Amino acid sequence: MNFFSEFGLYLLTLKGMFSKPENGKMYWKEFMHQCSDIGIGSLGIVAIISVFMGAVSTLQTAYQLVSPLIPSLPSRRSSGIRSSSEFSPTLVCIVLAGVVGSKIASELGNMRVSEQIDALEIMGINTKAYLIMPKLLAAIFVIPMLIVISMVLSIWGGRVAGTATGILSSAAFDKGLHQYFKPYNVFFALAKSYTFAFIISSIPAYFGYNVQGGALEIGRASTKAVVVSCVLVLFADYVLSAILL
Repeated sequence: MNFFSEFGLYLLTLKGMFSKPENGKMYWKEFMHQCSDIGIGSLGIVAIISVFMGAVSTLQTAYQLVSPLIPSLPSRRSSGIRSSSEFSPTLVCIVLAGVVGSKIASELGNMRVSEQIDALEIMGINTKAYLIMPKLLAAIFVIPMLIVISMVLSIWGGRVAGTATGILSSAAFDKGLHQYFKPYNVFFALAKSYTFAFIISSIPAYFGYNVQGGALEIGRASTKAVVVSCVLVLFADYVLSAILL
């Protein structure tokens, strides 16, 4: 019963964003602020993870293909770059669930505990629309861009790792990349990124907006928001893979 009550309150929170909209200029200013906060603020960690993810993928694929039973085709060694493109949305969004999700939950939770949300509601402002919607739209707009950057950097990281260690030449890597590249993988990655962006922005916003208590409860809500977001990201990854692949 607790699950259904939480899920119903989550749906009511999302529904409340679309009632009594405020001035569009207020939304635009907050939207741009959240885009800068989520996108630029997370660009560094996304870049680091993506480069090393591509490098490790290339090295492990090359190690696993070194066998007398497998033909020595250098172009096959770069087939691991497919996994980089497919795993980029999942791995990056799990990290963003901790970075972005905890920030959203703690920010809204602090506003709830300090009664700032109550003050805005007394002034007649729809706090669900003013506080949650810009974060949700900014995440859906920015996170797919981060995923595209992540895929590009993972490919670049794999190329650099392969050529630097002497596993394969840049020409062989490019040949394998073109040979195993499928445009549908890009569509699949973007479909996952939009879904994951909605999850890692709406779930923490729900937990932070509805927190009750003090500073201790804010920490618990942030932790719970990150855990639930990561679990739902993995579950959505399985569902999308079963449907789209």
